[in-house]
Amino acid sequence: MQATNVQPRSRDGIAGIRKLAFSTVVLAVLLLLAAGTVRWVWGWIYLAVVGAVVGFYGRTLLTLHPDLIEERHRPPAGAKAWDKPLVAIVGVVGPLVLLVSAGLDHRLGWSPPASAGWHLAGLAMVAVGGAITNWAIVHNRFFSGLIRIQHDRGHVVVSSGPYARVRHPGYSGAILHTFGTTLALGSWWSLALVAVPIVVTICVRTALEDRTLRAELAGYEDYARRVRFRLVPGLW
Repeated sequence: MQATNVQPRSRDGIAGIRKLAFSTVVLAVLLLLAAGTVRWVWGWIYLAVVGAVVGFYGRTLLTLHPDLIEERHRPPAGAKAWDKPLVAIVGVVGPLVLLVSAGLDHRLGWSPPASAGWHLAGLAMVAVGGAITNWAIVHNRFFSGLIRIQHDRGHVVVSSGPYARVRHPGYSGAILHTFGTTLALGSWWSLALVAVPIVVTICVRTALEDRTLRAELAGYEDYARRVRFRLVPGLW
């Protein structure tokens, strides 16, 4: 009976990683199609950094939290209805629009040229943001794609790793990644018109998730008193 239970879970995990890889390739293709060229050095360097971040993320899920793969792709009932439009903006529509707009900016020259220093700073932000998010996932097996109290998975408060400094480090990493993407690709236009609305949505979602956890997850109120800041130590 045990062997029967493990095998489908393994297949689900591999299928989930394949979907992750496919979606990453699709985003890369959209970026280059929007740019109208494959001869874009900063675009390829950016994709290499993102590929490394996604690769570590996939390895973490497979080795540490294989059950989280199914949770993130097919979460059971109980997710907050108000979260679905927010997660669509943060996780799907926002990244798509951001990459397409940055690619079009490169093709059409909407933004003034960025120096190599700005490109490198953006790449560093993408790498650091991805590292923070992956660090959070290493410590948090309840890192679901939708906001819900995971009673079916034994949901408890996580306070180790980056959660000892801020309550929502995954969102901290996402904000760095979002702003870093625009700088790495040299798109000031995307920074102002796309990245800022995405980050505002992330902050709204952070506040709503924090309120939900305070009200519904045992022990979270005490944890919030110990770890005062949501996203940035000393700020908010």
